[in-house]
Amino acid sequence: MLGALLGMFGGAVTTSPALADGRGGGWQFLSLTPTFTVDPVFCGFEIQGTNVVNKGFVKALKTADGSMAFLITGTDKVSLTNPANGKTITANISGPFKTIDFPDGSVTFVGTGHQFNLLAPADAARFGLPGFFVSAGGLTLSVAADGTITSLSMDGNVLVDLCAALS
Repeated sequence: MLGALLGMFGGAVTTSPALADGRGGGWQFLSLTPTFTVDPVFCGFEIQGTNVVNKGFVKALKTADGSMAFLITGTDKVSLTNPANGKTITANISGPFKTIDFPDGSVTFVGTGHQFNLLAPADAARFGLPGFFVSAGGLTLSVAADGTITSLSMDGNVLVDLCAALS
């Protein structure tokens, strides 16, 4: 689960100079890969993704305990397609959200806006949520260093169950 999230967000991200697009203040342009694939494990079928709006920014902050916090905001939209049936949906995943990487290797994701989320089937069942969905509002997900989800709380809404919408 963590690998999938990092592959789609953190692992697919590069940054450009701090003053990109005039943002300044330590914010860097968040350049997402143009296309990506969502593994069939999440929905039972492969999903092809394309970034259609990529105007996000990230700011990295080091905390007193050695953790790194990454604040993400801006405008990002993706187009998601099930290649088996041609169904496509466009989703706003602009956030804002933050990722906190702790010294022990654990990670906490805190979303307060629009974001998409991936949960392995067992975790989706455990938390009563879809395997791949767009949510709005508060969502906090904590992951241990070994990739195990230790907690998930949502004070928001599931806007779109992407697996159902693309089936």
